[in-house]
Amino acid sequence: MKDIETLPENYIKSLYENIGRHVKRERERKGLTQLQLSQAIGHKSVSIVSLAEIYHKGQHFNIEHLAKIAYVLDVNVCDLINIQEEEI
Repeated sequence: MKDIETLPENYIKSLYENIGRHVKRERERKGLTQLQLSQAIGHKSVSIVSLAEIYHKGQHFNIEHLAKIAYVLDVNVCDLINIQEEEI
């Protein structure tokens, strides 16, 4: 078991940034705008997707967002959160 004290300071931030990039990549592959994806997952505003894709002001996708995004984009949720060590 690893000691949490050894967790790099930017580890969580890097995870959220990479998840945002993966969502953007899949969204663009499907030809959807940020607004279209936002509305498809039940939001009226583009804010959740636009801010979380770039981790602006700490805004990030939660597990419910990711589950809905994966469903709408017809991808496995693991594809959105599968982060390689070199990406962190």
